[in-house]
Amino acid sequence: MLVPRFHHTILLLSSQISPWLFACIQMLSHTLTHIISSFYVETGGETANTSSVMSDNSIDDKSSMHLGLNHSEADRPVLEEGVVLFDNFDDQPESIPSLCIAVIGATGELARSKVFPALFALYYSGFLPQNVAIFGYSRKTLADEDLRSMIEANLTCRVDHHENCEEKLNEFLKRTYYVDAGHDNKDGMAKLNSKMAQIEGICAANRIFYLAVPQEALLDVALPLSDSAQTKHGWNRIIIEKPFGFTSLSSQRVTQSLLSRFEEKQIYRIDHLLGKDLIENLTVLRFSNLVFEPLWSRKYIRNVQVVFSEETSAETQGRYFGNYGIIRDIVHSHILQTIALFAMEPPVSLDGEDIRDEKVKVLRSIRKVDIEDVVLGQLKDASGDVDRYTKSMTPTYFAAAMYIDNARWDGVPFLIKTGMGLMENRAEIRIQFHHVPGNIYRERFGHDIDLDTNELVLRDLPEEAILLKVNNKVPGLGLQLDASELNLLYRDRYDVEVPDSYEHLLLDVLDGDSHLFMRSDELAAAWSVLAPILHEIDQKSVAPELYDAGDKGPINAYYLAAKHGVRWDDGC
Repeated sequence: MLVPRFHHTILLLSSQISPWLFACIQMLSHTLTHIISSFYVETGGETANTSSVMSDNSIDDKSSMHLGLNHSEADRPVLEEGVVLFDNFDDQPESIPSLCIAVIGATGELARSKVFPALFALYYSGFLPQNVAIFGYSRKTLADEDLRSMIEANLTCRVDHHENCEEKLNEFLKRTYYVDAGHDNKDGMAKLNSKMAQIEGICAANRIFYLAVPQEALLDVALPLSDSAQTKHGWNRIIIEKPFGFTSLSSQRVTQSLLSRFEEKQIYRIDHLLGKDLIENLTVLRFSNLVFEPLWSRKYIRNVQVVFSEETSAETQGRYFGNYGIIRDIVHSHILQTIALFAMEPPVSLDGEDIRDEKVKVLRSIRKVDIEDVVLGQLKDASGDVDRYTKSMTPTYFAAAMYIDNARWDGVPFLIKTGMGLMENRAEIRIQFHHVPGNIYRERFGHDIDLDTNELVLRDLPEEAILLKVNNKVPGLGLQLDASELNLLYRDRYDVEVPDSYEHLLLDVLDGDSHLFMRSDELAAAWSVLAPILHEIDQKSVAPELYDAGDKGPINAYYLAAKHGVRWDDGC
């Protein structure tokens, strides 16, 4: 009698709860029925009542009416061969929602070389739920196997992920499907939604959409997505790639269009450079170490240098020369976000919104940058096409002195330098401290007073490290001083391969951690800093200085630093 009473209770609940919740409870009841039936059989108990309940169609009829479905709609959807159904309770615990991840622009270079490999790394490490499905979406005519072959060609296991690599790879590929968008994203998103719904079943389901598309195609994809592809039984999150607009006005229009269809908390503006351990160490090093936290102000810090340079110049021929340039692509997001994280006041908590509240205050406090405090550079065209430079002012190098007008940082210069096609790959934050007042050892350093400057260096390239420059006595007779580095090299201290930044940021999206993603007001504040500079460049009133590939960049960057009492440290 236990089973009929349980079903009767479920039936009574049907009029008091939502159709979706009722459907989930009903599925749970069938599962419990199966367990109880098995128990009765094993113990020799009576199964007649159970059998009669299992064959009774009255409950199924009423549940279909409650859901507003006819019998054909209530049946399990028919899928193509090989598709895994996650509403099977043997495969999916009822307490864990399913997750569908759609990569829009799946056949592009970004998706193939970065997004899919990062998703596989997360799957291998157990950060993706078992009931996950990956969808590739583009306008090319492909089958599931074509997409899987394309993905497999770009997947490798990290050094610390060799165990069961092939097995995990096969599991991952089996969970990957392709959706042909056709020529109309509205129809394409409806197809994507239909295929996701078949995979998810009828219980809780979450979705992530990675929009790996050019900026000009962003709204053409995002708006149909909002109308036709969002789940109604869980959360939806969309990931948008930088650069975020071409001008302040165009960025504002895109933001308004997105916010008319999505909530702010659903939008994740991704900059892969912010997924580096260097960036996370900014707040960890400062807020969890008493030796540093009190020093983080104008009282002790003399200047801050943010350096990001790359040897490669392959992208400059198209993307940087002809389109967005390094200011919109690197400075607007990566450099300004790094400064904001470095300079912000202690947040109330580690919650993403609390951190973003403090970041936006820093961005709004940055003083208008004088064009005299800016150095622009442009990489010489290796082909010798001189005419290119007469038609384009798009910079591939940018250096500037910025000031934050608040009580903590008043008067401290933040020197930034970033460029492409330079002599080395380098990414670091260098903090130079004030000289020791009345230093009695000053004469031991000779005439160069910078030799006794304490420095803290957070470095990502050429190798991950934290360095602290201190003054010490050279061993031996006499009193000879030296400036030495206390160093923490990650490769020596940690025997692990550092994950790719896309892995880090995708995991943050999955967890709903937004602190490394720009909010709409942060986006606007960053544009307000750079818009006057971009206006001057667009008016062709500032000509970039040409520099050779493999060089240090424009010489005027060194004069700029000297003007603000700073010496660039170009050595390793």
